[in-house]
Amino acid sequence: MNKLKLRIITSAILIILVGGVYTATIIPKNNIVISTNSQNEVIYNGKKDSNNVSLMFNVYENTKTVNEILDVLKNKNAKATFFVGGVWVKDNAETVKRILEEGHELANHGNLHKDHKKISEEDNRNEITTTHLLVKSLTGYEMTLFAPPSGSFSKTTLKVAKELNYYTIMWSKDTIDWRDNDINLIIKRATSSLEGGDLILMHPKEHTKNALEKIIENIKNSNFQIVKVSQNIGLNSI
Repeated sequence: MNKLKLRIITSAILIILVGGVYTATIIPKNNIVISTNSQNEVIYNGKKDSNNVSLMFNVYENTKTVNEILDVLKNKNAKATFFVGGVWVKDNAETVKRILEEGHELANHGNLHKDHKKISEEDNRNEITTTHLLVKSLTGYEMTLFAPPSGSFSKTTLKVAKELNYYTIMWSKDTIDWRDNDINLIIKRATSSLEGGDLILMHPKEHTKNALEKIIENIKNSNFQIVKVSQNIGLNSI
């Protein structure tokens, strides 16, 4: 191999290696799938060698449906994690309290459903902090999980979340129930090819509520247990 070819190959390897420092990559850490970058880590699922899966609901609307979802969860003896928006929390104190009283988990979904990738560091901080303080003032509960609205975030978002002692959570299965109202399709997206550590994303939609009982049954019949996100990701061991 001549010197010119060697320099070209060496340069290409360096570009790949350097690029990898700044570009998100999926790697395993304690069997948890995360995306890493220079600021923080984004968690996409829990421990893959477990039999745990989690139901996640992002909530900014449809309080009646949220309460109906809570009814289904209670009847099926299943726990879930509710990522709540601040403006919804402000007007729905009783439902927020009910979520905790029935053994579920509250988590942060920002205040006004802004695109966290496009807003400033100050606005990122305000979105997370406002919702945190609203929930704490109502319930005394200290949230530690943050789901960026629409899954949109920047390095600034992750930096702020980390400074506020939050873990940034995404998902491994998306029902896309905000767009599609086909109950069978939602069930399929939630429960097909289940893996340990799955984080299943849903919203308080009527069709999702109608699919939920079957989703829970399918998960349990596949020998998985439904746990809150914090348990799924082994929060204390990250």
